[in-house]
Amino acid sequence: MYFPYLRGRQYELLALRELAANDLLGAHITPVIEPVKLSSTLVNTLDTFTKNNQSVAVILNPTVGNFISDFEDLPKDEKKSVYQKRFLDLLESPNIIKSLIMQENAASWLDSLEELNIEKENLLVVNTNRDYLKLYETEFNSSPPRYVLVPDESVFRRKIRSDKILLDDKFKKRAKNSDYKKNVDEFFSDDHLYYKNDNFAGFSDYSIIGNEYTESGFAPHAVAIHIVYFDTEKNLRIHHFVSDSNEDFKNPAGKFYEAVSKLYTQYRNTASSSEMTLGLQTFLQHYRDQSYPGLGTVKKLAIMHHLELMGNYLNGA
Repeated sequence: MYFPYLRGRQYELLALRELAANDLLGAHITPVIEPVKLSSTLVNTLDTFTKNNQSVAVILNPTVGNFISDFEDLPKDEKKSVYQKRFLDLLESPNIIKSLIMQENAASWLDSLEELNIEKENLLVVNTNRDYLKLYETEFNSSPPRYVLVPDESVFRRKIRSDKILLDDKFKKRAKNSDYKKNVDEFFSDDHLYYKNDNFAGFSDYSIIGNEYTESGFAPHAVAIHIVYFDTEKNLRIHHFVSDSNEDFKNPAGKFYEAVSKLYTQYRNTASSSEMTLGLQTFLQHYRDQSYPGLGTVKKLAIMHHLELMGNYLNGA
């Protein structure tokens, strides 16, 4: 099982929604969403997963963003009240795995879920802070959760023995997009090959986004397209297709065309059927049409490519 961990920003959610709507994730992928705001994009994405009978995990006590405060401000915002009702209705679906992060408020959240008759053994738990291992042991000693996402550290392997999922940040984020030109092709992951040997029930990463979270973006001097692929030994590598005219932030459409031209040169004749994902096909079509989809869509398509590629691999394609 693969559990890609994504923050619920707009283009991450749109990537997941498009994959689910087109049945491109497969049975072996369960995305984990840590929502950053209560929005129509979030509830529509969850709705698409439930309608397509695709599993997705949703963090109920996120550590980033404004999701919790959005709920608290509901009396002031009629639109968000509608979103809240839809969100709570969707949580009743068996396709939505209720999930918690082990942190200071985890015990109170577990009490609240128990009042709603949500059993601990049906939860997904994220436990990356060793300071909360004792709380985890206290709360889940007699009723272990369905899945536990943990880092590859000995203390977690000793304390958590069943249904643990290896969570690791595989994306080497650079300070600037132009910095990816210093090493355009690099190793990404081999967890899919060895997680069972290491006694994990599955593996998880932050896709091509990385764990670092920022509230808002900025206009970059360079455009970078991050495309993962399998080498001959089935290791997962990542290639960074980077624009050339990176002196300032002007003409992002031109910069995108420089980057996507490099992608087109590499993939127009070489991609196998399992590599030719919807995300990759859409990149190639933007090159042919000389169209610019916007930087958010560039990120969306790269995420879609990664997750569909992993789905094809896990499905044996």
